[in-house]
Amino acid sequence: MSIWTAVRVAFLALRLNALRSILAMLGIIIGVASVIIMVSISTGAKREVEKRIQELGSNLLMVMPSSLDMGGGRQSGAGTGRPFSESDVVAIREQIPDVIAASGTVRGSAAIIAMGLNWTTTVYGVNEEYLAVRGWSIVDGRNFIASEIRSGAKVALLGHTVIENLFGDASPVGSVIRIKNTPFQVIGVLGEKGQSSMGRDNDDVIFVPTATARNRLFGGNNVVRDYVQDMALQVSDNAVVSEVQRDVEDLLRVRRGVKTGEKDSFSVRNLAEFIQARSATQNTLSLLLASTAAISLIVGGIGIMNIMLVSVTERTREIGLRIALGARRKDIRNQFLVESITLCVVGGLIGLSIGAAGSFAVAQMGQFPISIDPMISLSALGSAAFVGVFFGFFPAQRAARMNPIDALRYE
Repeated sequence: MSIWTAVRVAFLALRLNALRSILAMLGIIIGVASVIIMVSISTGAKREVEKRIQELGSNLLMVMPSSLDMGGGRQSGAGTGRPFSESDVVAIREQIPDVIAASGTVRGSAAIIAMGLNWTTTVYGVNEEYLAVRGWSIVDGRNFIASEIRSGAKVALLGHTVIENLFGDASPVGSVIRIKNTPFQVIGVLGEKGQSSMGRDNDDVIFVPTATARNRLFGGNNVVRDYVQDMALQVSDNAVVSEVQRDVEDLLRVRRGVKTGEKDSFSVRNLAEFIQARSATQNTLSLLLASTAAISLIVGGIGIMNIMLVSVTERTREIGLRIALGARRKDIRNQFLVESITLCVVGGLIGLSIGAAGSFAVAQMGQFPISIDPMISLSALGSAAFVGVFFGFFPAQRAARMNPIDALRYE
């Protein structure tokens, strides 16, 4: 019997027992659909993490003040301790050679007026090196220059979302906007960043010089006159980030008077390591979910074997007749093996369709990034076929070993 004849016979047998065939395939369908959904979400999340690492820069350090000690064992929120100063930024930039760019930031929410429209957004006070530190580009206009940072000039860089809501399709470069009723000239347009991994719109921002934000928009600080709320540092590609992190910590301990054995009044975070650790956690979770899906495939395979054993029993007289008419034992074995594989492959194809639809549905409902890899789909389909071979071999072999005389006498 040729393979194509066996396939036609298999489809005929499945069609004659359609409901039983569907129930037998159910485990395979669920298993393959689960694999596709879990792996597509996992792969999408991993690629999103890699994208965020590239956006942040693999050599980025963020320096923040620690929580403020309120006394009596009480601590305020992180970042509320004594702020840094512009001199801290300059010291790190000049005394640690592997830090190739550094910027302090001052930020707050502010109402913007332009073209007769209002928009509330986050305004960041930064210096001319901030865009290089955070991998931000200018798509129209120019960046700040050093003299504007020193003098506290009233100039601004706008994000795409702000432009969209205030200027529409028109170029804002050269226009004047009012931030908290203070006029600012727009000198540049920031490249689009999209949403952050936390769902925040990175393009809903305005950048102004640090001194301008501090003196004209958000006010000073009673403790540190030229304060910055945190610092962003870019490390040289040739440097070891962890070593530079230790150098920054040592320098800040000296500048902030932290004595040996005392708790640091600041924290230095390597964001790339943080995101990579998050990615590793996602991979572990994905492995567990994939294992669960694999168990569904095994359970489905057991169901296939059970149905095939029932089919062999029901068709005992047919098997005896085929052997009596000249069918070889391997033809009988191959016939039932092909039926088992066909059950699993058809179930796998249905599972692929459901899995793809489920992935897109989950992505839409939960705003998860997904990525359906064709190789994963083929692997899932191949796994379903393997299940068919593995769990179908015993029933097929049992059918092939039947005694034709006993099979013909079977009632």
